[in-house]
Formats: sequence, structure tokens, C-alpha cells
Amino acid sequence: MATPDRPVHPYRIGEAASMLGVSADTMRRWVDAGRLPATRDENGHRIIAGAELAAFARELARPENSEAEGRSSARNRFPGIVTAVVLGDVAAQVEIQAGPFRVVSLISRDSAEELGLVPGAPATAVIKSTNVVVERR
Repeated sequence: MATPDRPVHPYRIGEAASMLGVSADTMRRWVDAGRLPATRDENGHRIIAGAELAAFARELARPENSEAEGRSSARNRFPGIVTAVVLGDVAAQVEIQAGPFRVVSLISRDSAEELGLVPGAPATAVIKSTNVVVERR
């Protein structure tokens, strides 16, 4: 929570774009369209308040704004492309590049084959966990 001695971090367009996994051009278009408020710093660069960016990110992540089909209790969905599949006798290791993130999953070999998971195939990593480590940069 922000306090007077620790204000919420303001983000420049490029930083905000990186946080949301989109291009700086997309972020500029959203700001220009009025979807996301921005101000200018002392050097004339557009900046977005951390609280505003967080609210916008929550809005983008709402289930009705996602590409997900059907209903699921999982909220952490990372669409991407399969970059590697290692098939074992029983299990398969599947790697997905989702924006700047590499997600690795172990699933059954049958599931990997049934889903047609091969390098180049589109896939979404759906993550539901009771243990998530959070690091502050």
C-alpha cells in the first residue's frame, strides 16, 4: 500500500507495456484512445500512475475480456506458442513461450498427444496454484 513516504511507482510507456506483455505502440494507442490515463513528466515523457496501471491490468484480466472459452475457476491464463515437447514413456514436458515468459509443464504423454502439442502449436498455460512466490523488483 502506498504511504506518503513510499508513493506508488509511476511507469513510462515502455515499462507499462512490458508489464502487460504488449508493445509500446499498443500502450500508446490505449493512452491516446483514453482507455488509460497518462500524464507527462518533467521531460515530457508520458507516465502512467502505478495504481492506474494496476486497475487497467485487472480490467484486461477479467474473464469476459479474455480469449478463454468455457468457464474455469483458474484466473492465470498465459496464451502462447509451444516451443518444445519432450515425450517420455508416461509423461511429457511441454514448454510454452507466453509473451516474455517461458512456462514449463509436466503432463501425461496421452494428454500431450491428444492435444496435438508440437512446437509451433498455439496453446494456453492455465495456472492454478495454492503456492505462488512473489518477488519485488
